[in-house]
Amino acid sequence: MRPEILFPYYAPVTSLKGVGPKLAPTLSAHVGSHVRDLVFFLPSGLIKRPLVSVSQARVGEVQTIAVTIGGYPPSPPKGPQRVDVFDDTGRLQLTYFHRIRGFEQQHPVGARRLISGKVEKFGQYLQMSHPDYIVDEARAEDIPPCEPVYPATLDLSSRMIRKFVQTALAALPVLPEWHDENMLEKHGWPSFNDALTRSHSPESDLDQSADASHRLRLAYDEALAHQLALKARKQHRQATPARVVVYRTWWDLALKSLPFALTGAQDRAIADIRADLASGHRMNRLIQGDVGAGKTLVALAAMIDLAEGGFQSVMMAPTEILARQHYEKSLTILQAVGIRSILMTGRDKGKAREEKRAAVANGEVTIIFGTHAVFQDGVDFKALQLAVIDEQHRFGVGQRQKLFSKGDAVHYLSMSATPIPRTLALTQYGEADLSILDEKPAGRQPIHTAVLPRQRLADVIARLRSAVAEGSQAYWICPLVEDTAESDLIAVELRHSELQEALGIEIGLVHGRMPSEEKDSVISRFATGEVKILCATTVVEVGIDVPTASIIIIEQAERFGLAQLHQLRGRVGRGRDKSACILLYDTPLSNNAKARLELLRDTEDGFKIAEMDWKLRGEGDILGARQSGFPDYRFVDPVAHSRLIATAARDAVYILDHGNALPEPRRKAIEVLKQLFDWRPDIADKQD
Repeated sequence: MRPEILFPYYAPVTSLKGVGPKLAPTLSAHVGSHVRDLVFFLPSGLIKRPLVSVSQARVGEVQTIAVTIGGYPPSPPKGPQRVDVFDDTGRLQLTYFHRIRGFEQQHPVGARRLISGKVEKFGQYLQMSHPDYIVDEARAEDIPPCEPVYPATLDLSSRMIRKFVQTALAALPVLPEWHDENMLEKHGWPSFNDALTRSHSPESDLDQSADASHRLRLAYDEALAHQLALKARKQHRQATPARVVVYRTWWDLALKSLPFALTGAQDRAIADIRADLASGHRMNRLIQGDVGAGKTLVALAAMIDLAEGGFQSVMMAPTEILARQHYEKSLTILQAVGIRSILMTGRDKGKAREEKRAAVANGEVTIIFGTHAVFQDGVDFKALQLAVIDEQHRFGVGQRQKLFSKGDAVHYLSMSATPIPRTLALTQYGEADLSILDEKPAGRQPIHTAVLPRQRLADVIARLRSAVAEGSQAYWICPLVEDTAESDLIAVELRHSELQEALGIEIGLVHGRMPSEEKDSVISRFATGEVKILCATTVVEVGIDVPTASIIIIEQAERFGLAQLHQLRGRVGRGRDKSACILLYDTPLSNNAKARLELLRDTEDGFKIAEMDWKLRGEGDILGARQSGFPDYRFVDPVAHSRLIATAARDAVYILDHGNALPEPRRKAIEVLKQLFDWRPDIADKQD
């Protein structure tokens, strides 16, 4: 049950004065349906309104001026309404492009008013068009010297949101303190209520920075609540009995079929997994590795161990292309030890689909590769004990839960091809144990990366023509020109036709709006060498494995994130031939974009690139973090607050381990904290 003290936080926004049935849907859609959502909706900017005289007014800036209404110059009936105002130092004119009924009666000649807005110059005169405020001097407090600005909509202005926020804050109860007094004193943090109030009433730009004391307090509280949910779930999982799986001999046989040796990082990851499987508790481990680090082979080792013990495993991928590649690359290894595997996708129909389902249900097949088809109704497992999920953030919580429900205490192994700094991994994968593959298998070719302006496009096409004539294969990647699927489609189709005309050969075309079968067909023809060049969008970013492709050209590379560019570059360098990545950019190039592209040119270390990527994004890029699969934080900036997250993770473990020894008031206060942020264990980090 939610503590009674939090009832006002979870009251509907319609309980606030001024939020009627007409406005409520708009406010709920933009901010959230509860008062808590509103007060957790922080301002994104700040308007400073210094009080100046007319002679001190600076053109182009927002200022507040005490004036006297001087008169209303005549103007055409449909023309703008103008108001002459003055003070002891000069004159200024107010302009309203839409006449306001009763304005002259409300602000008669000779009345003293405070006006606030952007001062502009019109000819020789200063003017203020549509002032933000015009109030009687006695109501000076109505104009904030520093006004927070909230993300607004057409029907919901920043000022309306601010009014509702202030109304809500005034009605909220003072919450009990869940931190030790020494900790608050050490960091100089205010109480939670004071921190929330100050976040909505900034007095300077510093008050809005991620490291302001009140922002740090809110961020830590949110991170701690999140980590408490993650760690509690981890403790619950570790206390849940699971089948013990012991490594025997099949993997040794499988290794003999490989033409290469495993890296030290792969050996360590396999040892981590085997310790989990032998512990008698459910495994939840993330294999995080750079492009080409060999994550799939590590997962396959676990699946072979399970098969030897008589259990089933499934590897689920977000696309049919990727699922098919996992299946085909694993076939030789599995056949070497006599393990039968199948591929299950949405393309399976009729008798073939029923035969596969029957083989899974009766245990004839012990290793299954597939897409979302593996967790559909009608797919039953005889002894499912391990679920391996590739690029797990592309699957919803419900989808993963549906898969886990097909077995009893199923072990969970996830794989991520996007390196992120260790501290940030605490945020995204706080419940999982982490194994990092930071070595590349022997034989991987270095990739020569060149950064060129797009003015040299003709030179690049000429070089590509020569390379293809010598037998090379290449990717040509087109960017998202605007934030719409239509423009993306136009861009790639246009470049595709231009390349075909320039090179005089058939060029494959792949984009996200193509039917899966058509897309797979084109990629298959590229993989077999029938098609020499593949013109594509970022649908080839992850998982496409064509060892014979040795060139990738990425247009308008400055539009992509560093991590995404690194993933795209990883499509080449997989075979014996020397590989090249050409990054084409539009001029002029900003200093930030130049630094990013130069970093990519100078290193292939995905973790180093990821670290720099997050730093170059800058503080406050919560949207970018969310797009990378991070939780929907309100106060935490995963980049700026990365150390705070690490501290919260350690403190959460301490609280869970020693909670009973804490004074009762503090234990109850911590429960209030958890319920306030509502990081429910089933959705805490968007995992199972």
